[in-house]
Amino acid sequence: MQNNPQEEQQGSLFTSPGFDTKEYITHHLNFLQIDLSTGNVLHSKKVDSVYDFNECLCGDGMTSKCMASPATEEQCLIKFHATDCKYSDLGSGKCIPVMEHGTKEPIFSPTVINIDSTLISIVMGFVFLALFGAAVRLSAKSKIPNKFLCAIEMVITFVNDTVESMFSVKNKLIAPLSLTVFMWVFLMNLLDLIPVDLIPQICSYIGVPYLRLVPSADVNITLAMSCSVFLLIIIYGIKYKGITGFVKDYTRHPFDSVFMVPVNMCLEIVSLLSKPISLGLRLFGNMYAGEIIFILITVLFTVLIGPVPLGGFLGGLVDVVWALFHILIITLQAFIFMVLTIVYLSLASTKDE
Repeated sequence: MQNNPQEEQQGSLFTSPGFDTKEYITHHLNFLQIDLSTGNVLHSKKVDSVYDFNECLCGDGMTSKCMASPATEEQCLIKFHATDCKYSDLGSGKCIPVMEHGTKEPIFSPTVINIDSTLISIVMGFVFLALFGAAVRLSAKSKIPNKFLCAIEMVITFVNDTVESMFSVKNKLIAPLSLTVFMWVFLMNLLDLIPVDLIPQICSYIGVPYLRLVPSADVNITLAMSCSVFLLIIIYGIKYKGITGFVKDYTRHPFDSVFMVPVNMCLEIVSLLSKPISLGLRLFGNMYAGEIIFILITVLFTVLIGPVPLGGFLGGLVDVVWALFHILIITLQAFIFMVLTIVYLSLASTKDE
């Protein structure tokens, strides 16, 4: 059977010796997912010797014999009696990534959790508490603020001024909530500046097959945060307007007529639901796109020039340039998420004249 020359040419555009572009991108966009019902790590298998398995795959080209007759991933899994990788096996050095091509996955599964983005987002929350807790302790001990305290004070002042200019009703929760949202999203976004291969490569050595470092590039995290804001919108609407005023907002607007109540409800409910969806997807889309660009820069220079030394140097140089521009996006997205949270809660708590 003859190969199609066009397909060979197309394949050569996306591959280079020792580098599979499709596998590289797919691997870096895969989360560390655990099925809570079975305890299995998805897209991963456990083998006794990762070294022997890699040699079987000929991924590193260790021997000429191996290169002469390469084995498929399925054949190597059977040969080494691979079993499902459990969450307790993570860190044992025996779990390997297995990309199951052609299998369809459900869009939503209540038992599957992205453990990497979940844990990293929690860690970033504690980092935020540690930073501001340290600032409080330092401010109590030192009469003259250092650079760290000045930076913290600038952030607090900036957030407080933003809240005062947008939120007309007196509320003790809005300023701390806005500060938490801004700093939490900013810290999660900031992880996007870490080289895309660094942490996942380190984790692969200890048997963690996948790792997505940026929690805000996970739509589950951003939508979870926006759903929290959505619940606050409902709570604030009922608190400041009462049940009657809250219901009137969705039945007597924009058309103040009894006959237009069904139309008003449809329009207002769509408007209400669009707020958390747009809030979460906006943050996710921008951070996901930034992560993709870092990956594509690596792929482009690796394929066209080679991984080292020239390809790695030029790719790293372009990565630095994009990272400098990306700092603006990171800060801007955290600011937008905070501002929209304030605006939505302000609209929910403001009574109509």
